[in-house]
Amino acid sequence: MQSSTIDFAITVIGPVLALLVMGNVLIRVKLINDEFVATGSKLVFTVALPALLFLSISQADFSHAANPLLIGIGLAGTLGYFLVFMGLSHVLVANPDAKGVVTQGGFRANMGIIGLAYCANTYGSDGLAAASVYLGLVTILFNVLSVFVLNFYQEGKRSLTKQLSGIAKNPLIIAICCALPFSYFNWSLPGIAITTGKYFAQLTLPLALLCTGASLQFRSFSDDWFNISLSTLSKCVLYPAIMVGIAYFAGLQGMPLGIVLLMAISPTAAASYVMVRSLGGDHRLAASIIAVTTLLSLPVTIVAFDLLASRNLL
Repeated sequence: MQSSTIDFAITVIGPVLALLVMGNVLIRVKLINDEFVATGSKLVFTVALPALLFLSISQADFSHAANPLLIGIGLAGTLGYFLVFMGLSHVLVANPDAKGVVTQGGFRANMGIIGLAYCANTYGSDGLAAASVYLGLVTILFNVLSVFVLNFYQEGKRSLTKQLSGIAKNPLIIAICCALPFSYFNWSLPGIAITTGKYFAQLTLPLALLCTGASLQFRSFSDDWFNISLSTLSKCVLYPAIMVGIAYFAGLQGMPLGIVLLMAISPTAAASYVMVRSLGGDHRLAASIIAVTTLLSLPVTIVAFDLLASRNLL
C-alpha cells in the first residue's frame, strides 16, 4: 500500500470513523440521547450544512466549482445504474415490500455528510466547492428516483408532485442556488457574514457524523441477510465502480475523478430510512442497510483510493 494511501486512511477515513464510533459510544453510555440526535440532525440539515455549502460555493471560482462534465456524469451515470439495479432487485429480491428498500439502499449515497467530509479532507476548499455543486444536483435526482421506486413497490404511496415540492424547499438546494450567483459573478460577502457562516460551517461535519454514528442500528440479520448483502454489494462496490469507470472513460482524472469516487462510495444515506418509514416500508431493513454499508464502505474506500492512486489517476 502506497504512503499516499496510508495518509488517506489516517487523515481522511480516520477522523470520519472516529466520530462515527464516538457518536455510537456516547448514546450507549447515555451522554447523548435520541432527542439530542434528532435535534442535532435537524440543526445540521436546516442551518449548519446549508451554511457550509453556501460558503464553500460562494467563495469558489465558478469555473472550478461547476464542472459540467462532472455533473453530467453524476446525473447520467446514477440514472443508468438505478434502472439496471432496479431491474436486478426486481428479479432477485423475493419479498415485494423489500424490493424498493433494497434498490434505494443500493444507490443512494450519503454525500451530504460522509461524502463531503471525504472531499473536504482530501482536496480542501476547492474540492469541497466542486463536490457541493455535484451534491446539489445529484441529490435532487436521488430524491426523485427514491420516491419513484418506493412508490412503485410500497402501498403507502405519496404524490410525486408533493415530493418534488418538498425537494424545491430543501434547505441544501436553496443554499446552493443562492450561492451560485456569488461564485459566478465573483460577488463578495460582508466580513461578518463570512465569519458567522464559518462558525456554523465548522459545526457541520463533526455534529453530523456524531449524530450519524448514534443513529446506527444493529440487529440480527438472519432474516434479511440476502437483501442486506445485495444492497451492500451494490452501494459499496458496484455503484462506485461503475461511476468511476464512466468518469475515467469520459476523460476525468485528478480531483474530479476523486470526487466521483468519494461521493459514490460513501455509504447509504440516512435519509433513506426516513423515506422508507414515511411510506410504510420495511424501515428495519433500511436501518440495517445503512449500518452495514457505513461500516464496510470505510475499508472499501481505502482499497479503491489505493487502486486509483497506484495508477496516478488521483
